[in-house]
Amino acid sequence: MAARAIVVLSLILALVAIASGGASAQLSSGFYSRSCPGMLKAVRSALHPAIARERRVGASIVRLFFHDCFVQGCDASLLLDDAPGLRGEKNATPNKNSARGFEVIDAVKAAVEGCCPGVVSCADILAIAAEESVVFLGGPSWEVKMGRRDSTTASFNGAENNIPPPTSGLANLTSLFAAQGLSQKDMVALSGAHTIGLARCTNFRDHIYNDTNIDAGFARSRQSGCPRATGSGDNNLAPLDLQTPTVFENDYYINLVQKRGLLHSDQELFNGGAADTLVREYVGSQSAFFKDFVEGMIKMGDITPLTGSNGQIRMNCRRVN
Repeated sequence: MAARAIVVLSLILALVAIASGGASAQLSSGFYSRSCPGMLKAVRSALHPAIARERRVGASIVRLFFHDCFVQGCDASLLLDDAPGLRGEKNATPNKNSARGFEVIDAVKAAVEGCCPGVVSCADILAIAAEESVVFLGGPSWEVKMGRRDSTTASFNGAENNIPPPTSGLANLTSLFAAQGLSQKDMVALSGAHTIGLARCTNFRDHIYNDTNIDAGFARSRQSGCPRATGSGDNNLAPLDLQTPTVFENDYYINLVQKRGLLHSDQELFNGGAADTLVREYVGSQSAFFKDFVEGMIKMGDITPLTGSNGQIRMNCRRVN
């Protein structure tokens, strides 16, 4: 009886250990090696030409992945359109008139469905598309863990509250990343994604007119394309990285040290606070930035994924089956 009790107890402890490992433990880079061996080739066939036509698309895809993962995990909830009984996330403040690249994800999904119908989730397509975008623009590569499934819900309120706004200070940035299980180091490294892409005037107007921790010449150059009056030129664009907005490297951090961060939240990373040391490290070592960025992307991709029988594999990323 004692031996039997020990066996039962061991089984219970093993089940508890498996459960405590979390859904992210079920993700693996080889998840589709048998069920969809042509997945990566299909992704590249649709994604690479889109970025070649407009390199900004790569930055947009990376941003979609970030905004998706910060709201109920990496579950492709951001890709859902509004529908009866479902209020999506696309019209939340951080995404409205800003999140883009959805049609590219549609094209990638169609290409993957062409070779493996009903197998690969939209959540995984977004994850691999983000990595491929970084690599295409000159950044580091990593093994993307897959096995996520797609949500049948979205969270407008989550999008409103979880995604750091461009007006954030260092404490708020650190807190919002910590809420997702990401450290301040992860936050500083992942912010380096702003080495690519553009931002709207409405998101940097206050910084270039009212903040003092900004290079005066840089502020004037940005003011020429972003009028002071709210509602005037709100959608005018400027590069997040003044030097090379279509190349993924460490110039973003060089800009910060020179007080040429476009967003208030960017410059907060180098403003006499706890993040200054990391910024200086990334200025001096692009390889250190790449290493920490990859670690941060992998950790972000592990945020509460749906796995196993949870969720679904959407046929169309914009709507629930």
